[in-house]
Amino acid sequence: MPNESELLGHIYRRSSDIGAFPHVTLGPGDDAALLDDLPPRTLITVDQLVEGRHYTTALPIDLVARKAVARSVSDIAAMGGLPLAGLATGCLNDRFAAADELFDRMSHWGRHWNAPLIGGDIASSDGPTCLTVTVLGRLPDGAPPFRRSGARPGDRVVVTGALGGSMLSGRHATFEPRLAEAGWLRANFAPTAMMDISDGLGRDAARLAAASGVHLAIRADCIPCHPEVDKWKQAASEGEDYELLFTLSPTDAAALPSACPETGTAFTVIGEVDSGSGCVIHDSDGGHDASGLGWEHGADDA
Repeated sequence: MPNESELLGHIYRRSSDIGAFPHVTLGPGDDAALLDDLPPRTLITVDQLVEGRHYTTALPIDLVARKAVARSVSDIAAMGGLPLAGLATGCLNDRFAAADELFDRMSHWGRHWNAPLIGGDIASSDGPTCLTVTVLGRLPDGAPPFRRSGARPGDRVVVTGALGGSMLSGRHATFEPRLAEAGWLRANFAPTAMMDISDGLGRDAARLAAASGVHLAIRADCIPCHPEVDKWKQAASEGEDYELLFTLSPTDAAALPSACPETGTAFTVIGEVDSGSGCVIHDSDGGHDASGLGWEHGADDA
């Protein structure tokens, strides 16, 4: 990889037009960036992308960069917000030879989702390359964030898109953060709870249930699966889907179209919210505890 001064010089030159984003006064080049006129209650999220864990070295650099940014943008979408700006750090393997290209493409994707990279840090080591992206976002004027804790007994459980097969198909690196879908839902309905699915439908649905203090009952035969996925457990446990999981009142759910009119992304009602705790997925064999279906960092397996 180039030395740090060379790489930073490249980044500064590439960012010379950062002022095109009206809320960015200072971007890369000083000890800190400067943003003006940020809205109250600005959203902030951060996520990591680790070589060997979230992608392999066979993945094209453009898609490594895209996924690094998209993961955090997806979190902003799940809160019902819109991106404002981003910060990126990279601890690159000593033998990594595409640093300029990587950060150029990260800059591209940040701008693509209106989250221009305004600063960050670079280091190197003999370990795997690890990228961290922080994204700031804004909520529409006066609007509350979508949270995981608002689901109520009687609500319906809904997902966007289809699930499963993300890593094998490559969708884990090409997914589109559901910014438009979340914005459309906010404008037309009143989601009571929302999150994105990154660790698997089962585990993430159990997290939403715990945050809301309710029980989620999901019907296995309603889970939308990608064509190459032939078992609901695969769709519910593999993760890296980055679809939205949310709850709606029965009235809203009954009026929900089968797809988002703006994007064509499918909406599927997959279950109900009841009193109690936990999340169970029901199929012809009975009920299955969903909390173990998905990825758990630090566990022996996914």
